[in-house]
Amino acid sequence: MYQFLLKRIIGLIFVLFCITFVTFIMGYYAVGDPVRLMLGPHFDPVVYARLKHSFGLDLPWWQQYYNFLFNILHGTFGQSFEYPGSSAWQVMQYGVPTSVDLGLEVLVVTLLAGIPTGILAALRSNTRTDTAVTSFMLVLYSIPDVALIVGFQTLMVWLFQHDLPYLPVAGWDNWQEHIGPVLITATTGAGYITRLTKTSVLEVMGQDFIRTARSKGLRESVVIGRHVMRYASLPILTSIGPSLAYLVTGIFITEYFFNIPGIASVTITAIAQRDYPVMQATVVLTAIAVVVFNALTDVSYVIFDPRIRLE
Repeated sequence: MYQFLLKRIIGLIFVLFCITFVTFIMGYYAVGDPVRLMLGPHFDPVVYARLKHSFGLDLPWWQQYYNFLFNILHGTFGQSFEYPGSSAWQVMQYGVPTSVDLGLEVLVVTLLAGIPTGILAALRSNTRTDTAVTSFMLVLYSIPDVALIVGFQTLMVWLFQHDLPYLPVAGWDNWQEHIGPVLITATTGAGYITRLTKTSVLEVMGQDFIRTARSKGLRESVVIGRHVMRYASLPILTSIGPSLAYLVTGIFITEYFFNIPGIASVTITAIAQRDYPVMQATVVLTAIAVVVFNALTDVSYVIFDPRIRLE
């Protein structure tokens, strides 16, 4: 166990090091000069040189990369170009709680909608119920979030104009404003989880040990809950790991169209202003979330299936 954890930690460090290097190089060779953009039409060579020196942009690339790593380890992610005197993390931190809140709610709704419907479709396999559930979830999975958002907002505006009950189409201040963004964003994930759950449950239900459990007279609910789902949950668990990255970065499209004050608005502003430290901080945070949660997923396998050995 400890040997496995040590290997995973070493692997994580190597992956994160490669990601930070690629992220830095992309910003280093990106088109455009952020300092020149900051000065605007009133360009002064003396002020330009002073600003480049203050941001460390006149240093050799390897020294800039060292400073980049130093800032990451200290949690500042460097000094923001757009907001002098503020670190990239200080610019982002106000949107992080909102994005985490959105990601958590979407994940919970995705699992609560996807897993039960997948189990239902598997238990009613090759019936009208299976066809209806699978078809409905496939349609939800196939429709882009943008189309659903535009359709939802158009419908809500029409209801408002006709003095009918409606849901808010922007904001994140009360629970009514959470309903639209969360449900729409969860549709794609719920459709995928439903299909994955159905396939996994059907595969496990065809195993010999399930037939043995039924032959012993165990109730069907016990067979499904204690035996089938324990082993069918592994593929589902695999899909949950990467999904947890949303807890750090939020869902950009949803935040943008619903005007939710999360990381998306900060990052979009940073892209427009070429605020590379903030952009790089978003990429690094996403990468950290993905690799860490994937590692936790691998470790948790043994809890659900003792046949797996961590080596």
